[in-house]
Amino acid sequence: MSFFENVYEVVKAIPKGKVATYGQIARILNAPRASRAVGYALHANPTPVVIPCHRVVNRHGGLAPSFAFGGREVQADMLAKEGVACDENFVVDLDKYQWREEF
Repeated sequence: MSFFENVYEVVKAIPKGKVATYGQIARILNAPRASRAVGYALHANPTPVVIPCHRVVNRHGGLAPSFAFGGREVQADMLAKEGVACDENFVVDLDKYQWREEF
């Protein structure tokens, strides 16, 4: 399986109502320095309905300013529909919403 395919498998495991960070996904894949590659994989997401890349945020909980499917406002709306709130600066509270993976 390719790195991108592995990223997609991890992202599909993030439950509704939770988020993960790019670095967290990289660590799960035993590639702790590959958070940027995780971002590239998500930007190339072939099936955004199946692979919920909107559930991935930066290490501070920030939404992607150039979210591949419409900008951070769209990402914030998608997360809100799943019960994840972000503040006026488009930042998610990781203490509250971060997925504590059991992958």
